[in-house]
Amino acid sequence: MHPSWQQALPEAKQILDAIEQKLAAHSGEFVPPLPLVMRAFEKPLDEIRVLIVGQDPYPTAGHAIGLSFAVDTSVKPLPRSLKNILIELKDDLGKSVSAEGDLSRWSEQGVLLLNRHLTTDLAEAGAHTDIGWAAFTDKAINVLNRKLGRRLVAILWGAQAQQLSSALCDSTVLVSAHPSPLSARRGFFGSKPFSKTNQALIQVGEQPIDWAC
Repeated sequence: MHPSWQQALPEAKQILDAIEQKLAAHSGEFVPPLPLVMRAFEKPLDEIRVLIVGQDPYPTAGHAIGLSFAVDTSVKPLPRSLKNILIELKDDLGKSVSAEGDLSRWSEQGVLLLNRHLTTDLAEAGAHTDIGWAAFTDKAINVLNRKLGRRLVAILWGAQAQQLSSALCDSTVLVSAHPSPLSARRGFFGSKPFSKTNQALIQVGEQPIDWAC
C-alpha cells in the first residue's frame, strides 16, 4: 500500500493482519499471487479520480493481477466480461482497442480498479467472501468518498457493486448492468460509462481519462 493509504486507514492494519494469517493457513492455492494482492493500492490516494468496483479476482490460473477486470497481456482469450468492457469502450468513444486486456494505463491516470474481495481460491469464484476483505475495502471506499467527494467518479456495474451507492453519497455515481455475458445486453451495452465519466470529471475541473488501452 502507498503510505497515503496507510495513513488514511490506520485501523485497517488489524483487519489485514487477520486476513494474512488466514491466507497463510489456507491449504489450497489462491489468486492473485501474494505480491499482487494489494496492487490496487500502490498509487497515492489523492491521485485517484475514478473508482471501478469488481466483485473478486478471476479464478482462472494466470488471469488475476490485482486490478479488477484486468488481466496480463499474455492472457488469451480474454475473459468475457473484459471483452464486453472493451466492446463498450470502442462503441462509446470510438477508441481503437487492443486485444491484450491491459488496463494498467487506466491505473496510471488515477482509475482505482478495486475488487470488493481481493483474493479467491484458484478455480472457485467467491471463495473468500467471508475472510474479511469487505470490511477492509468498505473502509477504503468510505475514505475515498470522504476525502475526494465530488472529485471522484464511481462506476458501479451490477447489483452487488451498486450496494455501495450509499457509501459514495458525496461522489458522482454511474450505475448500469454488469458487463458479464449474462447481463451485458440488459443495460451495460450502450450505457456509455467512459464518456459520462469524462464529462463528470470535466465538470468538477478534473482532467478526463484517456481510456485508450
